[in-house]
Amino acid sequence: MTGSGLRYFLEVAHIGSIGQASERLHVAASAISRQIAKLEHEIGVPLFERRPRGMVLSEAGEILAAYARRSQLESEQILADIRGLGSLRHSTIRLASSEGFARDFLPEAIVAFRENYPGVHFQLHVTSPGGATQEVRDGSADLAITYSLAPEMDIRVEFSEAQPVYALMPTGHPLAGREEIWLADLLPYPLALMEQGTTLRQVFDICVSLEGLAFEPAFVSNYSGALESFVQMKGGITLVGHLTIRRRLHADYELTAVPIRNPELSRRTVQIQSMARRNLPAAVSAFLAHLIAHTEGP
Repeated sequence: MTGSGLRYFLEVAHIGSIGQASERLHVAASAISRQIAKLEHEIGVPLFERRPRGMVLSEAGEILAAYARRSQLESEQILADIRGLGSLRHSTIRLASSEGFARDFLPEAIVAFRENYPGVHFQLHVTSPGGATQEVRDGSADLAITYSLAPEMDIRVEFSEAQPVYALMPTGHPLAGREEIWLADLLPYPLALMEQGTTLRQVFDICVSLEGLAFEPAFVSNYSGALESFVQMKGGITLVGHLTIRRRLHADYELTAVPIRNPELSRRTVQIQSMARRNLPAAVSAFLAHLIAHTEGP
């Protein structure tokens, strides 16, 4: 298996099209097609399923892609170590996260880490929970910080913790003095929710169905910051994970978070994920330990 063959294979696996891979790599489509055919001949099984909408990895292709991505990252790491760029004095850590962690949690962790290691730089890409996981899987991110509802293939979970759901409300709200509430307690009040497809909305919809409740949200958005502003302006209540909001739970924001008792809402976990079987660079390992401590902090 040649280096160029694996590179072409990975590009097609990532994009799902030989034509688009040709444009990105500035290599003739016929050359890419020949290299993939050669790989399939060497291995003895198809690496892709050819479908009308593009090329999808076969089971064998998934195994080879995981190996190739890991090998590519390890090769890059060896070169960085030789050049002295893989140390804690000069490194770049690539992060992917869902939107809630990007507002306060990750910037706070990065600032604290760089106080001790100012030579370490960061790149953060904000995407959906599934998108963050996929970026780790395809090697474009070193770590993902996201919510998850189920195990993920080719992913090593470095840290996992069940995340209760809280009702976020203005400090003076009638429910703000309660130690905990049930989801049904929110029925009389305007509710702001993330749109369908997010992990929080999924567990909310499951719980509502099991409890036989009927909510008509006053406000729905794909941006949690808008929901939080809606609450601050006393428009109603929204649902949050504690990690994503804890920095804002002090007097200046006039917000209160009350835990919701319904057990179905605790099905999702916050996870820090890396690529399975990958040896993490020193800087990434150091930041991972720092991030876990930050997650477990007050």
